Amino acid sequence: MSANGEKQEARVRRDFWAVLKKAGRKVPFAEDAVAAYYCATDRNTPTGARATLFAALAYFVAPFDLVPDMLALIGFGDDMAVLLAVLAVLKTNITPSHYAQARAALEDDEAPNDKA
Repeated sequence: MSANGEKQEARVRRDFWAVLKKAGRKVPFAEDAVAAYYCATDRNTPTGARATLFAALAYFVAPFDLVPDMLALIGFGDDMAVLLAVLAVLKTNITPSHYAQARAALEDDEAPNDKA
């Protein structure tokens, strides 16, 4: 992975769960975002797919983006568009196991330990 990719990965690993928890129920694509996180941190996922997922997730956790996330209803629209576009391309990489992990993490409402 490039130096920029490594920075994105570090940012996502550091900030993802805090941003998701802070956003709470305002993120209509939370399950997809968490499944993408698990896919990106899965060492069995191809490197190119991991890098692309980390880039999309880095946009999600970025403190500033095109549409401020604090705006009701539309704030996460740009984040959702970026993530869903990436998911459409990489859908074969995100497995049922990644979605199962996502559902379990969201049900627990706790940030799991990052074991990847």
